[in-house]
Amino acid sequence: MKVFVTGVSGQLGHDVMLELEKRGYEAIGSDRAGDENASFEVVALDITDEEKVHKLLTELKPDAVVHCAAWTAVDAAEDEENIPKVKAVNVDGTKNIARACKEIDAKMVYISTDYVFDGQGTDPWQPDDKNYAPLNVYGQSKLDGELAVANTLDKYFIVRIAWVFGKNGNNFVKTMVNVGKTHDEVKVVDDQIGTPTYCPDLARLLVDMIETDKYGYYHATNEGGYISWADFTKEIFKQAGIDSKVTPVTTAEYGLSKAKRPFNSRLDKSKLKENGFALLPTWQDALSRYLKEQ
Repeated sequence: MKVFVTGVSGQLGHDVMLELEKRGYEAIGSDRAGDENASFEVVALDITDEEKVHKLLTELKPDAVVHCAAWTAVDAAEDEENIPKVKAVNVDGTKNIARACKEIDAKMVYISTDYVFDGQGTDPWQPDDKNYAPLNVYGQSKLDGELAVANTLDKYFIVRIAWVFGKNGNNFVKTMVNVGKTHDEVKVVDDQIGTPTYCPDLARLLVDMIETDKYGYYHATNEGGYISWADFTKEIFKQAGIDSKVTPVTTAEYGLSKAKRPFNSRLDKSKLKENGFALLPTWQDALSRYLKEQ
């Protein structure tokens, strides 16, 4: 199987490439500027350029495309001057990939987010829920990307994730470890509830998926229960041996964020099990592995 992966300089794309190589598949990665330092093949590709996307994919003819490239700076997406850029990457870029996949009859994996929902209530969101109501520009762009894929292809996996952390790049865990080492007290929100997603674990699942034809919408985060960001921070400090005190605050008390964040990021993952996919390990176990590797 030949697989093309976008956004391989990011946390998830990097780990998808490693997982593909581990299984002996032919993997070609892409990123906007390429990556000369990568341990795998990376080509430069601007996904917003429809002609270049079409040319590259029709030449390569991969069996599957895992589309990890995205604008993920949630607060910056709210800036007026950035809105067209966010749409160009997350919507138009995704549409370009989907159209090329249709022409070459390739499977496509699109990475989405809990931000497509309004984040209200306490019930976990179901993969096939259509109660979309994004709170911010980023969420709307990812929803529009979902619709571009679903309206173009039959052979797709739309996988919503949340609270991502991985070895390649910046993330919440790395930030909290650094802050905890230099501050006696850290204020963290406790009214946003969800579950972390560890990139190597997710990468394994995504490759499991493209080995099948069990297409559709899925939710994928680690197991281990729903928690707040404050709970997550406490466990990070506990496992990392950091003495800093975690003080829970509300989102309103914390302030700072330009973009509205969902309070309810609970994602129901039972559809994975129903379709024979192995669930991800607990987030506590994932955190332990991540900290050991740092």
